[in-house]
Amino acid sequence: MDKPTPMRRKVSVTLIVFSLGLLFVTGLNFGQSGQPAGAIAYDKLPDWSGVWAMQGGTVFDAATQTGKGGSINVGVREHPPYNAEWEANYEKSLALRDKALLPDTQTNCGVPAGFPRIFNLPDPYEFVIRPEQVWVLTENGPNVLRVYTDGRNHLPDQWETYTGDSVGHWEGDTLVFTTVALKGSRDGDVILDRTGLVLSEKSHATTRMRRINPTTIEVQMTLEDPKALTKPWVVTKQFRKMEAGTRVYDYGCAENNRNPVNYSTGKTYILGPDGKPLNP
Repeated sequence: MDKPTPMRRKVSVTLIVFSLGLLFVTGLNFGQSGQPAGAIAYDKLPDWSGVWAMQGGTVFDAATQTGKGGSINVGVREHPPYNAEWEANYEKSLALRDKALLPDTQTNCGVPAGFPRIFNLPDPYEFVIRPEQVWVLTENGPNVLRVYTDGRNHLPDQWETYTGDSVGHWEGDTLVFTTVALKGSRDGDVILDRTGLVLSEKSHATTRMRRINPTTIEVQMTLEDPKALTKPWVVTKQFRKMEAGTRVYDYGCAENNRNPVNYSTGKTYILGPDGKPLNP
């Protein structure tokens, strides 16, 4: 083999220095573990694999519920710490709900459930944990909540969306994240459940998620809204692990929308298995 010339030695040294520089720069962003800065290694993350289902009905805050039944039943309501103006608006929605005249915009196929309703859906869930992100995937919708855990902050000029912007971190086996930049009820197309609960575009939340036993994940949301609420509103939801091997499928509400509206009265019909209205 020929001996390296001075020029070849110079090129080799240059390439080595350049490569070390790239490794150094990459290390600034990803750390020694190869993960994004601020993230934690895979082997330190909890196991939330499998398919999960929300426990209880779709009344958003069952802890404050009065009346019997679900969110569409006459007389059922919740008692969030609304101020007088927003309590009056809620009572108007309840009156419409009691007459089956309160629209649920999510049934308009393509309108996201938004946050915090994304934790109040009746169909299966999957929770995907990566060092840099956690994804909440719902069969219903489908809807997706992304929680960034790579050390980033909320943008100072974050625009408002249905699900908002969520960033968080891990405290042991508990995911803690804040959600801001929510459009809320500003455009009249977001509710928290079918009783007509809403929050404003000024709302934000701190959420804590953890697996409290092998089959249960608990989600505790502390909702704050200086426009609608007189104090923080704490709501807890639980999700039970479904049988191993359960699959989650796509949910095409356009082909499964079985609640027609009588356009002369505005009433929404609930159809039974035979296709006839249960509430004529």
